[in-house]
Amino acid sequence: MLAVIQRVTSSSVTINNQVKASIDKGLLILVGIEDADTQDDIDWLSSKIVNLRIFNDAEGVMNVSVKEDGGDIIIVSQFTLHASTKKGNRPSYLKASKPDIAIPIYEKFIKAVELALGKQVQTGTFGADMKVSLLNDGPVTIVIDTKNKV
Repeated sequence: MLAVIQRVTSSSVTINNQVKASIDKGLLILVGIEDADTQDDIDWLSSKIVNLRIFNDAEGVMNVSVKEDGGDIIIVSQFTLHASTKKGNRPSYLKASKPDIAIPIYEKFIKAVELALGKQVQTGTFGADMKVSLLNDGPVTIVIDTKNKV
C-alpha cells in the first residue's frame, strides 16, 4: 500500500457538485492499493498513520499525533499513486489493483484507521471522479510505502 499523508487545516471531497466529506484540522490520506497488499499492510499502515507525531505540541515542535490532537481524517482511494513512468510519457497503472481486489482492502483499511483513531473517518467514493480540496498545513506531506517498512 502507498499512502500520501497531508496535514491539513481543512480538506473536502466533492463528487458531482456534492460535498461527500469535509474536515477541519486533521489528515488527508490518499491511498493506493496493489495486489500484494495484505492484512499486515493494513494493520501496520493504519497504526503508523494514526500515531505519526506530525502535529505541533505547545512548544511548536511536531510531537503530537492526529489521535492525541483530536484531528479528523479523510481517506481517498487513488490508484494513480502506483503509476509507472519508466517508459514513454503515458503512465502505466498495471501495479494498481483492480476494483474487485482493491475495494475490500480499501474498506478494511478504513475500518482499521477508525479503530486505531477511536472515531469515524470520512472518505471519498472508490472509483468516482472526485474533486479533492485541501489547505496543507506546514506544508507537511509524508509518503509511506508498506513495502519499505524496514
